[in-house]
Amino acid sequence: MTVLNLGSENPWEPVVGYSRIVVRGDTAWVSGTTALVDGAVAHPGDAAGQTRQVLATIERSLERAGFALSDVVRTRMYVTDISRWEEVGRAHGEVFGAIRPASTMVEVSALIDPELLVEIEADAVREPAA
Repeated sequence: MTVLNLGSENPWEPVVGYSRIVVRGDTAWVSGTTALVDGAVAHPGDAAGQTRQVLATIERSLERAGFALSDVVRTRMYVTDISRWEEVGRAHGEVFGAIRPASTMVEVSALIDPELLVEIEADAVREPAA
């Protein structure tokens, strides 16, 4: 089975050696995604705004690979301040409230840029092609 690796404009991908999204068959894995847009942090200080930005980026990545948000079966949220869990959780719920993937939120000591407040990974499985 072929593995498809799709990158993005992220400057860290070639340095670290990873892809924005990896697809094998009917399964896709989206790498940790932050609110970095055109080299700058979107929505500094706004955990909900960053979460919405992250989820929009994940949605575009999935669509590029032939998947939809409705195919997401798991998300992992990494936040730098767990006391702000509700801001992140509500923004996640705006997108996934009806989909209800398995999900985890954990606090981490830092992300790659100190202005980043949240990073999200997603796994998706689509119906096999007929």
